[in-house]
Amino acid sequence: MSSRPSLFLVPLLLLLSFGLAEAAENATESESRLRQTATYLASDALEGRGVGTSGLDQAADYIADQFKQLGLRTDLFHGTPFQEFEIPLPAEMGPAEHNQLALVAGTRRVELKLGESFNPLAIGGSGQVNAPLVFAGYGISAKNLKRGDQPFSYDDYAGLDARGKVVIILRKEPRPTDTKGPFGGKQPTEHAFFGRKVSNAIEHGAAAVIFVNDARELASRSEENSKQLKTALDKLAELKDKLAAASPTDDNFKKLANSVDEAAEEAAAVSKAIASGGDVMLSFREAKDTGSGRKIPVFFCQRATIDEMLELSDAKDLATLEKEIDADLAPRSVELKGWRAEGQAETIEKKAKVKNVVAVLDGEGPLADETIVIGAHYDHLGRGGEGSLAPWTTEIHNGADDNASGTATLLEVAHRLATSSQKPRRRIVFIAFTGEERGLYGSAYYCRQPRFPLEKTIAMLNLDMVGRMNDDKLAVYGTGTAKEFDPLVERLCKEQDFKLTKHEGGYGPSDHSSFYAKKIPVLHLFTGTHSDYHRPSDDTERLNIAGMRRVADLLVDIVRATDAIDTRPTYVEIRRVESLAGPTEGDRPSFGSMPAYPNPVKDGVLLEAVLEGTPADKAGIKGGDVLVKFGDSKITVLEDFEGALRQYKPGDKVKVTVRRGQDLIEADVTLARRRAMP
Repeated sequence: MSSRPSLFLVPLLLLLSFGLAEAAENATESESRLRQTATYLASDALEGRGVGTSGLDQAADYIADQFKQLGLRTDLFHGTPFQEFEIPLPAEMGPAEHNQLALVAGTRRVELKLGESFNPLAIGGSGQVNAPLVFAGYGISAKNLKRGDQPFSYDDYAGLDARGKVVIILRKEPRPTDTKGPFGGKQPTEHAFFGRKVSNAIEHGAAAVIFVNDARELASRSEENSKQLKTALDKLAELKDKLAAASPTDDNFKKLANSVDEAAEEAAAVSKAIASGGDVMLSFREAKDTGSGRKIPVFFCQRATIDEMLELSDAKDLATLEKEIDADLAPRSVELKGWRAEGQAETIEKKAKVKNVVAVLDGEGPLADETIVIGAHYDHLGRGGEGSLAPWTTEIHNGADDNASGTATLLEVAHRLATSSQKPRRRIVFIAFTGEERGLYGSAYYCRQPRFPLEKTIAMLNLDMVGRMNDDKLAVYGTGTAKEFDPLVERLCKEQDFKLTKHEGGYGPSDHSSFYAKKIPVLHLFTGTHSDYHRPSDDTERLNIAGMRRVADLLVDIVRATDAIDTRPTYVEIRRVESLAGPTEGDRPSFGSMPAYPNPVKDGVLLEAVLEGTPADKAGIKGGDVLVKFGDSKITVLEDFEGALRQYKPGDKVKVTVRRGQDLIEADVTLARRRAMP
């Protein structure tokens, strides 16, 4: 039998070879487009696409131009593809003359020096200060603690009238080394955090807050500074030896001399910190929570200055007060008679104009008025700052995987669908979101101001971090949000040889969550976290471009399969929030709401959605209500709600007040146990 093909098979083999060649050519072209887009978006020229940078605007223009070249409709917002809105930037400190603080008793006046003995903190607001001083320990009010097996409560404000006063508060919590105590020792509870302490002070009527380092912070800083000094001195000695061995005519001599000077300055700075006993002041933004909406001024003050005032007022010093609190876990709060704080703080809250980039591929036929949204966020962290996992550096965080990869894949999917002879039956809306890294701002804004009705949006498909595929592994979130999704994803991933991990829920840390809160089925594609996440090392050369092309292949198939069915996907409520970190469970209670993030209202927290069958739902609370009080806690900002909820445990009944329109509605809510994820 001959090994040569028959004449009948020759045309078939030629056809197959042409088909394979065409597929290979298409894959090569696809990967070229993906690489070009990701490389541009993750280039240094775009400054990490941080909010407020020109690089973010350049990225938006690039995406818009790509949409336009594909022939997509982009005249959606005043003739442009840009849905513009504002988001807050980190607050800035006002000029020195608007940030002053003095401690006053009769004719004695202690002027504090900005940057040396006090700093205002961005966690607070602007305002004048002229009020009596009180010491409120750790600033904690905690009702639901345990001491051994027994219930235990602790309240620094018990018996202390803080109304209209300036409250001095220690950092952290009592008994910092007691791991079996009511506060957890080295693993702090929610009561240790600045935001909770400020909210608690506001609830007790405080006019302002002054934070001061606790003894644990002093000890920790001193130990850290001692290690840093040894390192700095060793480095200085090594450089001096190199300099001594170098010839003054050597080209490297001047550089070495400069390095010696820099090392000497570093050692001197650490020596100065050691001399302060570890009493290092926080800078303006170090307490985080900038632009939170809190109104009272918040300061950070040098411990020695507060101790001096306590001595002059015949009160015990901070070290003694801390030891006494630790001894019996009883507050030592006290009014500092005769002493006042005078001054002011100015926290300047700024906003940046940003834009979602939106384009449309119109559908044809009777279902053309229904919408499928495909999205990816294009912003990143700029030069780091809040959100960076390398906070010590100001290097550009290029965000190649997060999320130049998703944006590039979004454009590739748009290219495939726009250039195909197969026209969609439904409208396909492509959205490149901004502000995701700061809290889903772009997708939340679109869902509040949709260009096309959400009630006719049948699905949202999201791409976030799809550039690091390893060993064919792909995670798909939201497979349970429509009854049709699970078998569809299972089948397509099997056909394309993905090692699939499925997550049913539709709530999670990316833009799909905003749509699921509006009862729209969602899918979110994700190739996994890695050590470069939110660091300057997330660069283009580490991307798996072929993997991105395969994700685009899959998403195109998902879009076409979803578009092909006559009925819209059947929405399913999943009552949990999916995490990228894996399964979690604990004793934290569940309320059952999805707070709006970012929170668009003042003096309360908008509940974007209330999950069916949850404690909030059973108590009659509805999506769109504004939470204003939770138990005894007044709710002004989202951090207030989070802190108040953590004071309770599953099974507790709590009285909740919400604002619905012009009405205030009270409800008793029995909190449930937070469900574990599969």
